[in-house]
Parts: sequence; C-alpha cells; structure tokens
Amino acid sequence: MKIPFGVCTAVCCLFFALDLASTEKDEGAKSDLNLLVLTVASEKNDGYKRFIDSANLNGLKTKVLGFDKPWQGGNMNSVGGGYKLNLYLEALEPYKNNDNLAVLLTDAYDVVILANSSTILNKFTEFDASIVISTENSCWPDRKLADQYPTVDQNGYRFLNSGGLIGYASQLYKFLSEKPIKNLGDDQLHLTNLYLNTDLREKLNIKLDNYAKLFQNVYLAEDDIKLKLVNKSYILENVNFNTQPAVIHGNGLSKITFNSYTNYIPNKWSPESGCNTCYDNNLDLSMLKEENYPKVLISIIVDKPTPFFDEFLNKIEDIDYPKSRLCLSITTLVDYHKEHVDKFISRIGDQYNASFVFHKTAEESIHARHFSFSLCTSKLCDFLFYIENEAHLDNPQTLKTLIQRNKKIIAPMLTRPFKAWSNFWGALSKDGFYARSLDYMDIVNYNKTGIWNVPYISSCYLMKGTILENKFTRPSYKEDNLDYDMAFSKSLRDKGVFMYIDNQYTYGHLIDSETFDITLKNPEVYQLFENRYDWEQRYIHPEYMENFNPDKKPAEPCPDVFWFPIVTEQFCQEFIEIMENFGQWSDGTNNDTRLRTGYEAVPTRDIHMNQVGLEKHWLEFLRSYVLPIQKKAFIGYIHDDPRLDTGYEAVPTRDIHMNQVGLQKVWLEFLRLFVSRLQEHVYLGYYSDGPPRSVMNFVVKYNPLGQASLRPHHDSSTYTINIALNSPGKDYQGGGCHFLRYKCKVTNMKVGWMLMHPGRLTHYHEGLEVTNGTRYIMISFVDP
Repeated sequence: MKIPFGVCTAVCCLFFALDLASTEKDEGAKSDLNLLVLTVASEKNDGYKRFIDSANLNGLKTKVLGFDKPWQGGNMNSVGGGYKLNLYLEALEPYKNNDNLAVLLTDAYDVVILANSSTILNKFTEFDASIVISTENSCWPDRKLADQYPTVDQNGYRFLNSGGLIGYASQLYKFLSEKPIKNLGDDQLHLTNLYLNTDLREKLNIKLDNYAKLFQNVYLAEDDIKLKLVNKSYILENVNFNTQPAVIHGNGLSKITFNSYTNYIPNKWSPESGCNTCYDNNLDLSMLKEENYPKVLISIIVDKPTPFFDEFLNKIEDIDYPKSRLCLSITTLVDYHKEHVDKFISRIGDQYNASFVFHKTAEESIHARHFSFSLCTSKLCDFLFYIENEAHLDNPQTLKTLIQRNKKIIAPMLTRPFKAWSNFWGALSKDGFYARSLDYMDIVNYNKTGIWNVPYISSCYLMKGTILENKFTRPSYKEDNLDYDMAFSKSLRDKGVFMYIDNQYTYGHLIDSETFDITLKNPEVYQLFENRYDWEQRYIHPEYMENFNPDKKPAEPCPDVFWFPIVTEQFCQEFIEIMENFGQWSDGTNNDTRLRTGYEAVPTRDIHMNQVGLEKHWLEFLRSYVLPIQKKAFIGYIHDDPRLDTGYEAVPTRDIHMNQVGLQKVWLEFLRLFVSRLQEHVYLGYYSDGPPRSVMNFVVKYNPLGQASLRPHHDSSTYTINIALNSPGKDYQGGGCHFLRYKCKVTNMKVGWMLMHPGRLTHYHEGLEVTNGTRYIMISFVDP
C-alpha cells in the first residue's frame, strides 16, 4: 500500500550538504560502507518531527528533500507521488558512481527508524543484494499485477511498497533512472513495474524484504507486530517471522495503530524510566516575566445542563495564570445556565484582559465553536484553551503545565471519577468510533503516565494559535454525519496534526450529566450515584473524616448518644428547600396512608424520602456515610450486605452458596413463601431484607403553628440518626431531644451534625417544644 506523503515547512538547520568525503564510516559488513538517509517533506509537521527525532536518536545522517517547495505529487490519499522519486533521483546524481555509499530512501511523516547505521547496514548486506525494497500484503494500486510477483513461502509479504528501500547509491541511481515518471504519476505503480521487469531485477540484483528483516509496513500486518520489552525498553518485533525490523512505516489505514506504537518506540516510554521524551522541547515559563507570558483565550462552551456548575466556574476563576494575559469567553447554548454565567462574569469579568459572554441557541453549536477560533486569532492569542462545562479543572496549574508541554494540541486527561470514561480514545473502530487500545486502562488508571499520541480528544484541550492561523492545519467541527467532537478529531488526523493526552498529573475530572434532571428542585442533591465525587465535595461535612481519627473520641452529650459532623450547611439548606417546594407535609395525626398499616403510633408532621424521589439515595447515604460511623460508635454491631460485596466474611465456614449451584432464586422464593410466614408468626413485627435498612426516612418540621413537640417514645429502630438541618437560636427557639431515662437533653444542635442513638429499649426520648420559628430535622430509623 502506498504511503501518503504530506507537505511540510522547511527547517534550515536540517538543510546541510552531505559530501561523501565528510560522511563518517560505519562498522558493518563492509568496513568502507557508509549510510545516507534521504526523505521527502515539504512542511515541518508533527510526523516529520517524529521521524527526525528517531533519525537523530540513532545518529543517522539525514537529508530532507523538498523543503520550502510546494508538493507536486498530487493527492497522496490516492495515486500519485512520482514527484518523490524525481527528488530522490536528483539527490542521487552526485553519488551515481559510488559503490561505497548505501542510501536509505524512506517516507517521513509516517515512519520511524529504530536502529543505528551499523545495524541497518548489517541487515542490508545480509540480503546479498544491491537494492532491497519493503513489502506488504496488498498489491496496490493495480491488483491485476499480483500474479506477476514471485511467490514467497512461510506467509511472507509478497508485494512491493514504495515507502522504504535501500541500496548502493550507484545501483539506486540506475534503478530510478531506468524509466522517467511524471510528478503526478504513481510512485508505487512505477516501482512495481520496474521490479516486475525480470531482466532489470536480475541485472540490478533487486530483492524484496519479504520477511520484514529491515522494513515493516504496518497495514494488514497488525497481528504480526508486537511491542516487546527487552533490556528495560521496548522494541518492535514481528512475531510471525521472529524479526526486529529497523524501519517502521504506518502505511495506508494503519496510521492510528502506528501512532500508538510510537508512544513507546524508539526509546519513548519504559516501565522503569516512564516517559523519556515528555520534557523535550518544553517551554519554561519560570524564565519569563508575567507580562511576557503567552496570551491565552479561554473559550468555555456551555452546551448542556450540568450539575455542580457553580463549582465548575469557581475552578475557572482559580486557574493559576496572570489574568492580564487571559481573555475569557463563555458561550451558553442552553438557557439553564445563562443566569449563572451572567452573575459570574459581572463579578470577575473585569479581572481579565478581556471577557465576553455569548448567549446562543443549540442550533448554533458548531458556529459557536468555530467563532472561538476567529476570536483567538483576532486577539492575537498564542493559545486557545477550549473547555466544555462537563470538564472540571481541579488542578489550578493545568493551564501552565499544558503550555509548558509546547505541543500544537494537547489535552489534560480527565475521567469520570471511579469509572473508565475519559476525554480521549486510544484507538478507533473501523467505522471511526471508540475502540479500546491495549494500554487504555493503564493510562486512565495512571499505571502508565506520560504524554500519549491518541486519535480522539474532547471536552478540554489547549491549541496553539499557529494551527488556527494556518488554513492547512485549522481544525473543523463540521463534517457530514459526524458529531462535532468526532469531526474535530478527524479533521486533525486528516491534516497530520497529532493530538496528545497528558496524564502525568491529576488535572481534574468529568461530570456525568446524562441523568441530570433540571425539573427537580436542587437537582444536584439527586446526583449521589452519578457524580459521587462532586456530591461529596459539596454536601459531606469537611470534618467528616475526623470521625475516624483514632486519637479523637466522638462527642457524647448523653450516654450512648453520639454526635458527628456529617453534612454541610448547603446540604441542609437545599434539603429544606426540596421539602418546602414539595410542600405536602403530613397532618401529624395517627392516620398515615403512606404506611403499610395506615397507622402511625408516634406521628410527626413530616415528608418521607420516597415522596420526593430520594429513597434510594438516602439508603445509599446510610450505607456509605452513616454505617462506617455506626460501626465505630456501636462496636460489634455489624449488619452489612449478605452478598459479601467486600469479599470478606467475618465468621467463615466451609460452605457452598446457593448461587454457586444455580438455586439462588429458588431458595429466595422458598424463604418468601414458607419461612417468612413462620418468622412473622414467631417474631411479630420483624421484617428484614438486607441492611443497612431503613423504611422510615423523613424530614420533620416543628413549629408552634403546627407540631411543636413530640411525646415520649421509643423509635422502631436498632439505632436512629437525627441530622439538624437548621440552627437553634437563629432559625428557631426551643426544641431539642430529651432522653428521659438518662435525664439528659441535647438542645444546642449543630447544622449538618448527626445524633446517633439506640432506638428501641434503652433510649426513651421526646422532642422538646419549639417556641418560635421552624425547626427541621432529618430522621432515619435504621434496621427496624
């Protein structure tokens, strides 16, 4: 398959005259044989830089042809490329009589070299040929010529590929000058026809590298190639032929696979040293005065309602970068967040070099993103920092770090906490959608850290202004039948611009907005399952972890009545607002249709969690946040999930579980139909279906105009939790809990703190009268 060529900008330092007399001699099969590498590139793109880095790493003498000249070889996604052969022929002219110079002709943008000159020359001379040409499994572009090729055994690669060949300079010159080719002619077809000329092939002693001893073309050979760890670094091995090729070519449709190999080779990453090139060519901001920092446009696209949006904006404000060097643009495509944005900009907009707010419609999504390119170039920005509102930048150093990486486009790795969902793909399927690369899980779990060339990025990335100014590198968010994010990445791949993901640090995380229901009052309260990390940051008390400090005894205002910080004041306020918005408080009588029996022995004016859609959330709250505290407060009481999710059995037996023999459903039905009847008859009123369990979770409202107090009673629980949702003295007067047996009162309740006490038998108690204002408490009867 023919190698697409790109078109690149010249670098003068690489334009050096190569004279044979000044070419150092290499040790090899012939002591007087030297090596010269010729490649063609008309622009200095990312693929070219990668090629040159690999050549320099191996100390190879390299001459680049075609710099600062327009590409004349046609569209390299199809037939074409004769221009390349004509450049080679011209460059070989000075060496046309030289038999002591071997010349390696290779593509640049999709090639890396893995060996030094000695190794390459040794591999070449082992062929006992004057010219060796790389091979592949596809006869392209003219399949009708396949039968004219010599047969090969052992499943060797049969067909010529024009992306790589090596030979003595004199013989290569004869080979390429045998027949002229137009610049727009097809280079692979031309070389194929020359090779299939038996007389010429024998006369010039031309051989194909059928077993990838020197060259490896990747397309249609992906299953033959493996990265192998040797002497603490990776090599590329053809496991089919047991060879280690020196020149690797990502021909045809193998570009993405090839790019993934080059994250490791040559000498890019190893388990011992990690990333070996991450700090090459970095920009050191510490050497600059703040007024000379690169100018950055932060372009925020708010394209969907997302939970915890206020926190998102606060993290934008906290970015550690001189605001005099920042322009801030926020575009809203949904009504829900417009007010948030307007308030934010009115508060901090003046701190920036410039700030802009654009309220658009969802139909203007692509235009809004393209407009950020124009805004960046009009403001002469050095970088565009693109951020969608699902991307939370928890690390204030993110922008500085990405700038210092000095890449054309680079994204900080962001994941949904505790999940493998991220803002990059390591591979693509045949139809261009997500596929999991072999190293994807290692990267998202930080088992491997570095800077990775990937085929797709989204949500947050930094782009150099130079790629936006150049129409040949400027990306696009629009392509038929593709979502904007996929169109963006595809356009960069098509333009030869590498996309990188950086996971050397923890930069932030992604919000999951798929279930965010903006019709709810305070919908973030409902996000415990989908966005637990953010839910905890907003709602769990900042001193919660102190509850587990072994050197700190919990507060105990009454015997066996413990007091713990558990939720924030914001949680309490939003919880009250949810209840008042619902408004359907019970009437405080014994008749309660919400209960199975229809009767409440100790009634309160309350709202149950299942009435406001929070039942499963509250049970999870009990399991995740209350249960660990209960285990500390009431030592020895363990009522955990019988399915052993933790994998730990406190009192082990030699046993077989019903689910191991396919009887789980049958046995559960047996218990329900036959055993439960006996249990209910013997242990009247006891029902159990898996702890921690609470069928009574409710917010109670006390005030003088409704229910002001609660008569003495036992709770129908093993233990009870009581969370204060507002403040005595500030929001109400009076109130509190009186434990009559101990003659002990708790009246100085703290917002967000939880009382935990035994329910039945020992802690007979009453709710003290509220004399003014309204008192709210959250109650759960756990393990009734």
